[in-house]
Amino acid sequence: MRGSPTQGNRDGPFSWVTRRGPYSPEVHGAVHRVAAVSRPPSRVSARRPSARTRRPKLLAFLALALALATLLSSCATFPDTGPKTWRDKVEGGGPLANPPRIPDQPPDSQEPPPPPPGENGPGSGPSGCIDPDPQVVATCLNPLSAVAVLPDAQSALVAERATGRVLRVQKGKDPQLIATVSVDAGGGGLIGLVLSPSYQEDQLLYAYAATPTDHRVLRIAIGDPPVPILTGIPRTPGSDSGALGVGRDGALLVATGADSPNPAPDSLAGKVLRIDTFGRPFRDNPNPRSPIYTSGLRAPGGMCTALDSGAAWVTDHLAERDVLQRAVPGPVGDPAWSWPDRPGVAGCIAPPGAIVVAERGASALYLLHSTAPGAFTGTPRSLLIGAYGRLGPAALAPDGLLWLGTVNKGGGGPVASSDDRAIRIQPPSAGGGGGPD
Repeated sequence: MRGSPTQGNRDGPFSWVTRRGPYSPEVHGAVHRVAAVSRPPSRVSARRPSARTRRPKLLAFLALALALATLLSSCATFPDTGPKTWRDKVEGGGPLANPPRIPDQPPDSQEPPPPPPGENGPGSGPSGCIDPDPQVVATCLNPLSAVAVLPDAQSALVAERATGRVLRVQKGKDPQLIATVSVDAGGGGLIGLVLSPSYQEDQLLYAYAATPTDHRVLRIAIGDPPVPILTGIPRTPGSDSGALGVGRDGALLVATGADSPNPAPDSLAGKVLRIDTFGRPFRDNPNPRSPIYTSGLRAPGGMCTALDSGAAWVTDHLAERDVLQRAVPGPVGDPAWSWPDRPGVAGCIAPPGAIVVAERGASALYLLHSTAPGAFTGTPRSLLIGAYGRLGPAALAPDGLLWLGTVNKGGGGPVASSDDRAIRIQPPSAGGGGGPD
């Protein structure tokens, strides 16, 4: 029998039912009557049945045929000829509504959905280090400078800028200290942290940190002291600018700040450096003997690599505006995007079809729809405005979720009792190319 898929019935979301439903009184009544009429007698005569004895059997046969005809007519409702009982997906509803939430329960859970991020209702805000927001993974941290999501997608390593601590965080568990990097907090502290391009095999981390004499890139093997692989990057006193990323080709990308708008061409300041995991210039840099890949940065705040195109992006702070730059061989070109209001651009992610930028000053996420590297379409959107305060680092997890870190302590804005926090949310949709949902 053919039917139509109906969601929400008693037999599950994809069960098949007849047009009359799983129980039809007409059909079932006819079947029971047939059974009552055709029940065999307790004795069987050895004589040839007479016409009188054959009549009940004939009536039983006719009743059975009538019941079967009724049953078949009720089941033979086809999607092309009868009314459809399936329902289209309702836009803006269901577990994937925008902005979506992180499901803390299994998909078949009947628990009511949690409130949207940052909206827990009256009297349900943080109490000490307890934060009822289901998107909050870890609380009562120092301001975070980097997030590196682990392959399990359920946990991440976070870097505390001033303390130099690297912590493993996971929902429902206390943060676990993984490593400590000796840093100069006044010179930028622990600026960046990424997993090794071959982390599944070597379990190594790479950090970008400030020391009293320079900025440097270090390799971290859990349980061993950090090992410098690139040193001598000029310090930018009083600035925490800089970022660390990984290219799709496995290169380590280091965005460095500069004290002046025009540092020397061979200076490592104000550049994107492209190196291998031993600190050597990457194989196809503009100058094979130099780690310099891109020049012309001032005070970078974040770096990300696009999953679809492989393009590397850097957020930067100029004197008169904030900008988004693409890392290219040689000098940077015109910014791909500018913010004249200077919202304090920080970390970024670049899922297919979009670039999402965290903003410290504006306490929001900024979504740009991209059609090609450097080309944007539709209306940009500001999301999570004020939901968690000042947002700093951002990272994309293997399961597609977006991890954020806050930088509220000492930032000049409101501080919740559970700050600073690591947060995990579903990223905004890149589809549509239009305005707000």
